[in-house]
Order: sequence, then C-alpha cells, then structure tokens
Amino acid sequence: MEFLPKHIAHYAEEHTRYEGDVLAALEKETYLKVLMPRMCSGHLQGQILRMFTAMIQPSRVLEIGTYTGYSAIAMAQAMPENGLLYTIDINEELKPLVQSFIKLAGLESRIGLHFGDAMQIVPSLNENWDLVFIDADKENYLNYYKMVLPKMKIGGFIIADNVLWSGKVCDPEINDPETLSLKKFNDYVHKDPRVENVLLPVRDGLMILRKISD
Repeated sequence: MEFLPKHIAHYAEEHTRYEGDVLAALEKETYLKVLMPRMCSGHLQGQILRMFTAMIQPSRVLEIGTYTGYSAIAMAQAMPENGLLYTIDINEELKPLVQSFIKLAGLESRIGLHFGDAMQIVPSLNENWDLVFIDADKENYLNYYKMVLPKMKIGGFIIADNVLWSGKVCDPEINDPETLSLKKFNDYVHKDPRVENVLLPVRDGLMILRKISD
C-alpha cells in the first residue's frame, strides 16, 4: 500500500525544503542495501521531524528505533548546539552504516548511538526528555509511552510513527498483534488527560502528543 498517491507525494516533496546531500545519500543507500527500506523516514517525514525539532529547540531528545539513522540525523541537525539525541535500535548489524552517516553529517558529538533492548536502555540514560520519537516494534508502543512520559518535561512532545499502519487500524476485521497494539496505543493516548494530541495523516500516520500535566 502506498502511503500517498505518487503524484501527491512527489508534489509535496518538490515543495519541501531539500533534505541535504547527506540525508539524500543515506536514503539512497538504505534502498540499495537494507531490507524493508520503506521504514526509512525519507524526505517529507524527515523534514517534518526537523521542523518540529527546530520549533521545540529540545536539549534532550530520545529516539526509539534508529533503523539507518535518517530521522536521528534530521532531528539532530535542528537541535541547539548543546543538545544531545539518544537513539536506540535492536539491530546491531546496522551500526557501521549508521555510524558512517552520523560522522559524514558531522554529528558525532550530538548523537549517542545505542543498540539493545530499549526497555532496559532508556532507564539507564537518566535524562529528562524534551522530545521523544517512537518508531520501533509496534507491540511495545504503549510500553514505551508509559516508560518515557514520567521523564518528559511539562510541554515536552512525543511523536509516534506508523499509527495508521497502512489503514489497518481503521479495519475492525484486522486483528493481528501489531494492528491491535497500535489501536490500543492510539485509544490510550487519546484518552490520557496528561497529554493533548493530534493524529496527522502524514505518510503512515504521526501521533503528536504534548505533555500538559504529571
């Protein structure tokens, strides 16, 4: 399933800020060499994340789900000079590729790269978050949310990717574990009085959450 009709996606990208040579090269490398390349955030979503980061100006960012590093680099490019972004992925085989493009982007001092189980790594970081981007295993979305929200500053943002799941969340007949987990996540955060939310039908769906109370 296409996220958007191709002509609309093409028009949107044509009228969106150029991502830069490093991210363009990383997206190309991802499609050439890595399985499931559509997991890469890509030009439009990458620039949306960059724009949010530029608006929020976070000093501490957490990303759960690095993949090939596209979204981490896009966000880190817009962070304040003293900002730090921690990104976590379960697949250590991607480490050389991610490291090489972080270095190429000149962001080695701004991005902390971790591999392993995010449920174990995140508590060990001992940080308070201004911005969290969740883009990992769908069955754990709600677990990640419950884990990071208490460490979010009031006014901080959580962005969760793939919350439309190619439209499957709208189909009551689809009951696979990933779809059910995303439905549960979407319903839970929508009713959570600690946050305000908007679900953007961009690409595969971005849930934007702002913490308003503890």
